[in-house]
Amino acid sequence: MLQATNANLGMTRRVEQVSGSIQGTSCQRHQDPTTPNEPNTFQTEKIMNETRPIDPFQFGEPGAAGATSSNLPLACAAEAIGTFLLVLVGITVATAAVLGKGTAGPAYNSLAVALSFGLILIPIVGSLGHVSGAHVNPAVTFGLAIAGKFPWAYVVPYWAAQLVGATLGAIVVWAAYGHGAYVDAHLGAPAPANGASGMQVLLVEALIAFILVFTVISITTDKRVPPGSAAVAIGFALAAGVLLGGPVSGGAGNPARALGPMIVAGTYSVWFVYCAGPLLGSAVAALAFHFVGMANTPKVADAGLSKPRPLA
Repeated sequence: MLQATNANLGMTRRVEQVSGSIQGTSCQRHQDPTTPNEPNTFQTEKIMNETRPIDPFQFGEPGAAGATSSNLPLACAAEAIGTFLLVLVGITVATAAVLGKGTAGPAYNSLAVALSFGLILIPIVGSLGHVSGAHVNPAVTFGLAIAGKFPWAYVVPYWAAQLVGATLGAIVVWAAYGHGAYVDAHLGAPAPANGASGMQVLLVEALIAFILVFTVISITTDKRVPPGSAAVAIGFALAAGVLLGGPVSGGAGNPARALGPMIVAGTYSVWFVYCAGPLLGSAVAALAFHFVGMANTPKVADAGLSKPRPLA
């Protein structure tokens, strides 16, 4: 009897061990996220969150759109805002200069117009450069695409957004400055200077875009450039270009900046030249940097020369 009882106890213990082993294996299969054919709840939610489009009206972490379908409209919205600010500030000063209005003392002059475009571009690049690239200029978008630094599929949507922003900026200037800004200043729309031919305007507009786009490509796509220098360099590049072209073409260098005020004011003076010139200049800038960008600053060691000895 005692032996039978011991045998029964041993069998019971073996059954409990086998049962516990089976239960433990089952629990491990449910807890292990790598078990095939049985994804856990955490995995399912992670997959759904990665594939679910971002709601543009729902605040999220900066850059949360990533490569989702919501990224393009959000980037275009940023371009529209940036171009709106650029055109708003720039043509406001240009309109005030034509109307003889100043903040305090004399009215604005040509230097103020150039600086207004350059200075407002600095915070635009600083605040939207990591969001959409802060092109705010179809010529910049075109040049970056030619250089292989921007997807061609985004070019036309970016152009449309930039034109919308520029048009809205011109409308706001009209509302702020009234009928005189529309009739007398044409809302800051660029126009050839007296005696300037279409070819001269084309050349000058191409030069402005070349200065700007060459700076943008070299400073934003080259890892050798110190971080934090892009916004200031790009802003002053635009200011220098406007100063260069102002006496001949009005210094646009930006098809959106030119067309926006033209559309609202109803003046289309050689509009095609103000589009073709900057696009041509941006293409040349992209090709130019493609060749010169491969170079490095020459060093004494590279030329096989010995270092100069100190005089003392």
